[in-house]
Amino acid sequence: MNMKGKFAAVLPAGGLGKRMGGNIPKQLMVLGGKPVYRYSLETFLSMDEIAEVVMAVPADWKDHFEKEIFSDNASELIRTKMKIVVGGAERWQSVENGVNALTSNAEFVLVHDVARPFISKEIILDVCKTLVEKGSCLVAKPAVDTIKIAKDGCVQQTIDRNTVWMAQTPQAASIALLKKLYGRIAAEPLNFTPTDEASILEYFGESVYIVKGNNLNDKLTTPEDFEIFASRVK
Repeated sequence: MNMKGKFAAVLPAGGLGKRMGGNIPKQLMVLGGKPVYRYSLETFLSMDEIAEVVMAVPADWKDHFEKEIFSDNASELIRTKMKIVVGGAERWQSVENGVNALTSNAEFVLVHDVARPFISKEIILDVCKTLVEKGSCLVAKPAVDTIKIAKDGCVQQTIDRNTVWMAQTPQAASIALLKKLYGRIAAEPLNFTPTDEASILEYFGESVYIVKGNNLNDKLTTPEDFEIFASRVK
């Protein structure tokens, strides 16, 4: 299957990482000698399947990202395959800005949080194949702990963990489909705040298939996470 250039990537990097603390966005924190965002960015840029990469960043930090990424020694891949846009008020709006900025002939888009720096090419390829063969999909890993539903600090229900998957990214769909759904949202705003692309697709009745992820693709969220992630690049 020839998948060269059939896909684009949108990398939301608009969060300020309040749970991480500090005075810079967590995606700019140095991990193993380079900023967190660089890991996933370089992975996507290096793949022939990916025609272009758009990163959505906080408005106040856009100049910083542009100076850092498009420096005089920027690679040819960065100069030819990448652009930066300002993120929105919510994550899904940052993704929308990124999707609307796509200009290549790619048919599908993979949305990946840069706070998941260790995404593998193998998982990305699995997402690409699933998109082509089945349709919209997301990376997720199976729950290993017993899952409880609680209210006011009291357990209400135990869920069969065999049916529970922990959502990760990339989450992916056709570009045309996402643009159509964004148009529907503009005409009739949602009554909830989507936390990922899958929830938007689900809301509008679209099937979303699972691509199995792993612990290496976990999200960097807290200072404790940072210590764990740092140990992986030593």
